Amino acid sequence: MVCLPTYNERENLEPMVRALGEYLDTGRDRVLVIDDNSPDGTGALADALAAELPWVEVLHRPGKDGLGPAYIAGFRHALAAGASLVLEIDCDFSHDPADVPRLVATCEAGADVTLGSRWVEGGGTVNWGAVRTLVSRGGSLYARIILGVSVRDLTGGFRCFKRDVLAGIDLDAVEAKGYGFQIEMAYRALLQGFTITEIPITFVDRRVGESKMGGSIVVEAILRVPALRYRALRGRL
Repeated sequence: MVCLPTYNERENLEPMVRALGEYLDTGRDRVLVIDDNSPDGTGALADALAAELPWVEVLHRPGKDGLGPAYIAGFRHALAAGASLVLEIDCDFSHDPADVPRLVATCEAGADVTLGSRWVEGGGTVNWGAVRTLVSRGGSLYARIILGVSVRDLTGGFRCFKRDVLAGIDLDAVEAKGYGFQIEMAYRALLQGFTITEIPITFVDRRVGESKMGGSIVVEAILRVPALRYRALRGRL
């Protein structure tokens, strides 16, 4: 199941859903749109797509509550539906739907988590300035050093999880709401003994709509990392 969180993504949603349909087995696979009561009508469009396309489902949430809670809600839905693999992908085409089969194949070949990585050999970004590149690479390096892990793109949000990983993590205990959520999920998976395999992707900056990245999200991630390490060292994760 592909989890697709949305907030004000009306212009991107239908092209993304139809693009995903080109790379999924729509007789078996599902796309779950998780909409946080978007005021631009994204939720209504998602319902229309679900009425047309039997492999699309919609989960409506009462309001904007952050990326982390949206994904947690999606994960719970996917687990309840019996999904064996669960994917994360952005709705703004920053992640290429054509890469979905590569993430799935890597998990099917043995990885517990496959992470589409900008910062391994062969990966990269398009339309990013020097400052954004520095912030992203620096943030991943900061988290990697503090947590003592080798994953190079801890903040990357293009992922495929095996069911056992999500079932093995205490989802109730995951606290991060912004992009720190990606760091926390990866760290919790590693602490449970699961493997993370990074494969190169090219991340393309969104062309339509507004970025959800803000200063508070960055601050949350910075503060969350040492707190995670502290709690792990004391056996509280």
